[in-house]
Amino acid sequence: MKRRIIVSLVFIFAILLCAGLVGFNIFRDKMITQFFATMQQPPQAVTAAKVEAKTWTPSISAIGTARAANGVELAFETPGIVKEIKFKANQNIREGDVLVQLDDTVERADIQDVQAAVKTAESAFERAKTLSARGYGTEANLDQASALLATARSRLARLQATIEQKALKAPFSGVIGIPRIDVGQYLQPGSVIASFQDLDSMKVDFTVPEQTANDVKLGQEVHIGVNEANLPFKGHVIGKDPRVDPKTRLVSVQALIEDNKARAVLPGQFLHVEVILPEEPNVITVPQTAVITSLYGDYVYTIDQEERAGNQVQVAHQVFVKTGRRRGGVLEVLSGIKPGQQVVTSGQNKLQAGATVKINNSIDVTKLDATRLANGQ
Repeated sequence: MKRRIIVSLVFIFAILLCAGLVGFNIFRDKMITQFFATMQQPPQAVTAAKVEAKTWTPSISAIGTARAANGVELAFETPGIVKEIKFKANQNIREGDVLVQLDDTVERADIQDVQAAVKTAESAFERAKTLSARGYGTEANLDQASALLATARSRLARLQATIEQKALKAPFSGVIGIPRIDVGQYLQPGSVIASFQDLDSMKVDFTVPEQTANDVKLGQEVHIGVNEANLPFKGHVIGKDPRVDPKTRLVSVQALIEDNKARAVLPGQFLHVEVILPEEPNVITVPQTAVITSLYGDYVYTIDQEERAGNQVQVAHQVFVKTGRRRGGVLEVLSGIKPGQQVVTSGQNKLQAGATVKINNSIDVTKLDATRLANGQ
């Protein structure tokens, strides 16, 4: 009897123990679930900026090629043998300086004979003129003497021009390039001697789409540079073609760089060009880093002050926006947000809608982004 009672008590105790363990596990899981469900996530550190309505300076971006306002490939008009090269590569040359001298020995020898013929013709003309005035000579003799004098003078002028052509002179002041000839070399007419460029005054040729061609006016300000994020050179539009190229649907435009005394821009160089258009007031803008592009559209995270558990916290909300033009790391927003709102500019990868945030603007990501663009990163 006692044995049955002991077995029953042990069995009951085992049942109660199992029930207690099961109940404890259920209670534990419930409390863990409740803890994580009610646990507040720590605020995520982000940078933020205010949405502003500012004056927008629109522009037309283009790609251009530099060329000297005065630039030529020097060549001779007449054949001959190179007698002397009077320049060195990259030398500054003044207008009128002799650069290359061809052998003109034969021409200078011939000129003495022609000059003597001119003097003879002048004397004959004076005698015929005197005789005709006194009535001893005929008009035919005077005309013949006049024609011979004109022929002699023409031969002299032609020979002097040939001698002048044997000396190649600088047509303007500038910098000359590498000589492409040697002393003693025989040159044919049109043989290139060297490249000659005026680097102090530089032009830029570029094209704009036909849709924006009417916005480009003569005298309009232009910003130019080697890097798209850094356009240090200023200029103005000096010309625009009056037609659209039917093959490319582009309009050719030319601008003049106002100051290239440092010779930082060289002919043939690839350049970024911005044609500055009239200013537009009250354009809503945000830093370009604030906008996130997704399959569903562009959106930003706005920051609003809310009360949670009796505390004032900053909460991020996802807001879809419609964007417009971009310039200098700033993006135009057409709709979705209003001036005065705060938007997250970095740290969005850690956020989701409704997350609490903490603003830390100790690092200006907009300037960091502009620096990376300037460095080509």
